[in-house]
Amino acid sequence: MVINFGAISHATGALVYFLITLLLARGYMRRLVDRALLTACLVTSIWLGALAAQQAIGAPSFVTRYCLEVVRNAAWIGVLFIILGINLSPRKSNTPTQYWLGMSIIAVLAVMLVAGFTRSFTDEPLISGQWLLLGQISVSLAGLVMLEQVWRNATGYKRSNIRYLCLGIGAFYIYDFFLYSDALLFNKISAPFWDARGAVNTICAPLVALTMVNTRKQPIDVQISRQFVFHTSALVFAGLYLLIMSAGGYYINTAGGSWSEALLIIFFFSSTIILVLLGSSAWLRARLMVFISQHFFNYKYDYREEWLSITRLLTTLDSDEALEKRIIRVMSNLVESHAGALWLRDEDNSFSAKAFWNMSEIKFDKIDVSSELVEFLSQGDWVVNLKEYQIDPTRYHLMEIPDCIWNTKKPWLIVPLFVRESLFGFVLIAEPIAKIELNWENYDLLKIVARQAGGYLALLQTQDRLSESKQFEAVNRTSAFMVHDLKTIIAQLSLLVNNAERHKTNPVFIDDMIRTTEHALKKMNHLLVQIRNPVTRDEITQFDLVSLIKDVIAYESKREPHPSFSGESSAISITADKDKLKSVFVHLIQNAQDATDKTGEVSVSVKRSAGWVVVFVQDTGCGMTDEFIKGQLFKPFESTKGLTGMGIGVYQSREYIRKLGGSVDVTSQVGVGTCFTIKIPIVGAAVPPPGFSNMKAVNQ
Repeated sequence: MVINFGAISHATGALVYFLITLLLARGYMRRLVDRALLTACLVTSIWLGALAAQQAIGAPSFVTRYCLEVVRNAAWIGVLFIILGINLSPRKSNTPTQYWLGMSIIAVLAVMLVAGFTRSFTDEPLISGQWLLLGQISVSLAGLVMLEQVWRNATGYKRSNIRYLCLGIGAFYIYDFFLYSDALLFNKISAPFWDARGAVNTICAPLVALTMVNTRKQPIDVQISRQFVFHTSALVFAGLYLLIMSAGGYYINTAGGSWSEALLIIFFFSSTIILVLLGSSAWLRARLMVFISQHFFNYKYDYREEWLSITRLLTTLDSDEALEKRIIRVMSNLVESHAGALWLRDEDNSFSAKAFWNMSEIKFDKIDVSSELVEFLSQGDWVVNLKEYQIDPTRYHLMEIPDCIWNTKKPWLIVPLFVRESLFGFVLIAEPIAKIELNWENYDLLKIVARQAGGYLALLQTQDRLSESKQFEAVNRTSAFMVHDLKTIIAQLSLLVNNAERHKTNPVFIDDMIRTTEHALKKMNHLLVQIRNPVTRDEITQFDLVSLIKDVIAYESKREPHPSFSGESSAISITADKDKLKSVFVHLIQNAQDATDKTGEVSVSVKRSAGWVVVFVQDTGCGMTDEFIKGQLFKPFESTKGLTGMGIGVYQSREYIRKLGGSVDVTSQVGVGTCFTIKIPIVGAAVPPPGFSNMKAVNQ
C-alpha cells in the first residue's frame, strides 16, 4: 500500500489546528482578535481536513475544497482587519480609503466564492481557471500587504507580541503566492508544492499558538505610521508587476511555439532589469510616496490644531510684536527655523524687505517686479528651496536669485504670500540649526499659513489706509464746518452792504451794522481759536433758554417771513455752550425761512414737559420727503442747496443737541411744511446732560 504524503501532510495540519482551536476555546475570548483567531484556526482545520480526505478517498469535490479555501482566506484576512482596526462600516472607518480597501478585498473573496460555488450547477464555468488562480494570487498579496502594515507599524516592544503571528501568516501566504504563480505560469499546479502545503501550514500553526499566549498579557495595539507607506506601496507594485510578468510569460509559453523557452528567458531577464530600474528611481519613489501619503493614510499634522494655533498667534492683540515679525516667526517655527525676513510689494510694484526676525537688516533690499524670482513665484504657488536650487538649478528653470537674498544669513526657503491670486510678498526662512527633511506636508502647511498670513497683511494694510482716510476726513470735516461759519458771516456782511446805500443815514441801521460787525468779529476770532486749538472745551454756562430764543427771533426778523414766538414765557434754565446752542437755533430758523415764501409762516414755540424743555421750529414751506429725511437730512455733506450749501448745518445741530443729552426729531410733508422738535433737559431735571463738568452759573 502506497502511503500518500499529501494526505498525511494535510491531515497532520488539520489535527494541529483543531488542537489549537480547543486551546483557544478554553480562554475567556474577551477580545475580538481572540475570537477572530479562534474562527480562523477552526476554518483552517476543516479546510486541511477536506484536502486530506480528498487525497485519501477522493472526496469531497473540488467545489467544496475551493470554497473552503476561500473561507479560510477570508478568516485570516478578518484577523488582519481587526488588528489594523479596519471596519466595514463607512461611519466607523478611520478613513474612507481603509473602508474601500476592506470592501475591495471582501468583493474579491465574494466573487471567488460565488464563482467556485456555481461550478457545481453549470457545465460552463462563469470564470475560467486562470482567473481563479489570479484571484488566489491577489488574495495572497492582500494578506502580505496588510501583514506588513501590522509589523512595520507596531512599536518595538509590541512587535515581540506579534512576531510569531506575522511569521506564521506570512509563511503560508508567501507559499500560496508562489504556488499559484507557478500554476498560472505553467497552467498546472505543481504536485510537490501541493503535497507540501499541508506540512507548511502545520509548521505555521505553533507560531499562531505562541501569539495567543503572548497577547493574553499584552493586547495587540497597532497604529498606522507614515514611514510604512512606501514599503507597502513597493510590495503592491512588485506584486502587480509579478502578475503582469507571469501573465506575459504564460502568453509566451502558450503562443511562442518552438521559440517559447527562449522568449520566456528573454522576457524574464528584461522584466527583472525594468523592475530594478523602476525601484532605483528616486523620482518614482518620491512621487509614489507623496501619492500614497495623500490618499491612503492619516496626515502628519492635525491641521485643525495647527490652524487654531496659528490663528491665535497671528491675531494676538496684546502682543508688542509687529504683525510682520509675528508672521516670520510663525512660518519659521513650522520648519524649526529661528530667523527670517519679509518682503512686501510697494506702491511702485517692486518688493522691499519690511521686517526681519533674528536676522540682520540688509542694504539694497529692493527686488524688481520683472525679476525672474518674482515671475517664478507669481506663476504658481511654489516654495523655493535654495538648497535644492544650489544642487540642481534646473528644478527652478535656472532662474536668477537676487543678490539681496544671498546676502542674508543662511537663506533656505522662499514662501510666497498671495492675496486674491496676486503675489503680495514672500517670506525668506533661514536654515535651521538641526537639519530636517521636508516632505509634501511641510510644504502644504507652509502654503496654507502663507495664504492666511497674506490675508492678515492685506487687512492690516487696508486698515492703515482707512485710518489715513479717516484722518483726512476729519480735517476735511473741520474745514467744512469752518467754511459753513464763514458763509454765515459773509451772508450777514453781504446783507449789510446791500442795505447800506438805502439806510446809511438811519441811526438804527448804523447801530445794527455795528452789532453785526462785532458779532462777525467775534465769530472770526472764535474760528481762529478753533484753527489753533481744534479740541478746546465748550464754555458751559447756565442761562435762560427762552431769552436766548427770543434774541435769535429778533435777530432773524430782518428776513422774511418774520419768525413768531409762542408758548412758555417764563425763564427755563439749561446748561450748555451758549454760543453753540444759539448757532443751532439760528441755523434752524434760517433754514425754515429759506424753505418758505415771504407770504408763508415760520413759528417757534417753547413748552415745558417733566424735566425737559421742548422747542418746535415750524414752517409752511416746501417740505421734505420721508426718504430725504431718513437718508440725507442728517448726513454731512448732503445738501439741497446745490453748490451754495455744505450740508452740515442740520447734522452739526443734531450732534450738539445729542451732546447735551437731548434729541432732534423731524416731521415733514411735501407742499405743507416742516416741524423740527428739539428736546433739551432742564437744569435740576432727573436726566442731567451727560459729558459736562466744572460748569459756572451766569446771571442773565
